[in-house]
Amino acid sequence: MSAPRINRLGIIAGGGALPRRLREVARAQGNDVFVLGLEGQAEKSLSPDAWVRLGATDRAIEILKKSGADTLVMAGHVRRPALSELRPDLRTVKLFARLGTRALGDDNLLRAVAGELEKEGFAVVGAHMIDQTLLAPSGQIAGKTPNAQDMADITRGIEAAKALGQLDIGQAVVVQQGIVLAVEAIEGTDQLLKRCRTLRRAGGGGVLVKACKPQQDKRLDLPTIGLRTLTQASMAGLSGIAVEAGASLLLDRDDLARTASKLGLFVIGFQS
Repeated sequence: MSAPRINRLGIIAGGGALPRRLREVARAQGNDVFVLGLEGQAEKSLSPDAWVRLGATDRAIEILKKSGADTLVMAGHVRRPALSELRPDLRTVKLFARLGTRALGDDNLLRAVAGELEKEGFAVVGAHMIDQTLLAPSGQIAGKTPNAQDMADITRGIEAAKALGQLDIGQAVVVQQGIVLAVEAIEGTDQLLKRCRTLRRAGGGGVLVKACKPQQDKRLDLPTIGLRTLTQASMAGLSGIAVEAGASLLLDRDDLARTASKLGLFVIGFQS
């Protein structure tokens, strides 16, 4: 997959390390970059070129057009606000009205947002199209080799994660000894893993499985893990993490490998 031709890249930044990583990589590739931070989502230390609140779609488009960006990438996690917090502008209200109940799922909502951006002439690309090293490979990625119980839990987790994704609810599940301990919803992976600290059964094992939703637009919100995910998995007492190869993003890959070995966890990529 070749990198897209870009005159100026606009990064619509949520939380986490991914927006910063993409800015660095794009600049190293010789691209001009403009970062639009989402208020209450992007890290202040990112120091975006401009800020916009969620729900202010027209204002965001105005800023991006003035910036000269022709290609956009949405990067970083976004906490879904209550409607009372959102204060949507007229364009956003109309978007929600068109989607109806489909707006309750992240995938449908992100597709609609991308569609609005494309209507305005922007090309929307995935993070992995800017930095192709982000995609998870198939097979052993880091740490120890999973045992037979781990592999059985991974198989069960893939089935559960794909069913969850089909409903456009979440991308992650935790399975221990064949039992689904918890599924991801609005809280995100970190909180999912924190809940699992009190849900684990006696005995060993336990796997976090993250998978792309079957219907997902792969330019948007691919499952992502990093050093923080690995640390939270260890604190939850899990044996390791399995992510969908070619459809998940890995952050902090070198640190991930070192830390997985140190903690005695595994990270593998599976083909669905």
